[in-house]
Amino acid sequence: MRMARIWLVLLTIPVVMFVGIIQLRAKEANEQTFSIREADEQVVLYTIHRGSYEMAGRAIGKLFALAGQKGMRPSGPLCFVYLNDPKYVSSRHWLTEIRIPVAKEALKLGGTLGEMTDVKTVPAMKVAVAVKPEGQADPGPIYERLHAWIRRAGYVHIEDPREEFLTNAMAGDYAGMKSEIRIPVEKVSE
Repeated sequence: MRMARIWLVLLTIPVVMFVGIIQLRAKEANEQTFSIREADEQVVLYTIHRGSYEMAGRAIGKLFALAGQKGMRPSGPLCFVYLNDPKYVSSRHWLTEIRIPVAKEALKLGGTLGEMTDVKTVPAMKVAVAVKPEGQADPGPIYERLHAWIRRAGYVHIEDPREEFLTNAMAGDYAGMKSEIRIPVEKVSE
């Protein structure tokens, strides 16, 4: 009887370890790391897109084509700035500023690029940052946790949220893209 108990204990140890490892990995997958970072000043070629995000591909293509025609070489990842909240506005009326970072020389083309498209300097600013991993289709929970973290860290958001697409930006499958969510912030004065 005693030997049976010892074997039972010895057999349960690997099972308990396996379950513990699975739970730890699940917890790590659900945890999100947030940080405050200084975003550098940047010159961007941008356009305003009205409509659902799934329909932004044409506007992105036109923006890259314009950059090529005008000799502007992209110098960083594609970025969306969300100008209104999709929770409160119909997808037909979503407004997104689509940005491509370009060299400072592009500023000389300002005001000549057409309706709703131009070049501008985005000033340096503090941003709260979270990563949306590849495979996540709904960033809503990340935004909720990030906004709560911003408040707990003693900051307030000061501009519209933005998202830099780090991988698979041209694939058209949002869930398959890794992105960095950035919310401009400033410290709350005490």
